[in-house]
Amino acid sequence: MAYYKGQVGNDNKGKIVYNVGIVKGIVRLAVEGVEGVAISNKKSKKGDDIKVETSGDAISVKVSVNVYYGYSVPDVAYHIQQNIKHNVESMSRYKIGDIDVKVNGVIFPEDNK
Repeated sequence: MAYYKGQVGNDNKGKIVYNVGIVKGIVRLAVEGVEGVAISNKKSKKGDDIKVETSGDAISVKVSVNVYYGYSVPDVAYHIQQNIKHNVESMSRYKIGDIDVKVNGVIFPEDNK
């Protein structure tokens, strides 16, 4: 299990340790907050729909989603990136490096029954 560590304040008298599940939860909330996105709550066949990795001092995020019919794919992907960056950086002391958004497909109205 991975942990992300950070110092508390400038006096270095304590540490904050984030479990990878906490960061993934923040990312999931950010993704679900974007209109037009469908993200599964279950793991896909290839693995988890959200992957979080550290690269130096920054966190890299990879997200796989589906987009509902009628929404602009580039706009939805951009809003996902903006939400993830804002939420992770405001809810933790980490900086976001790369955010890769993979759109698996489009969900049409008849698929949404």
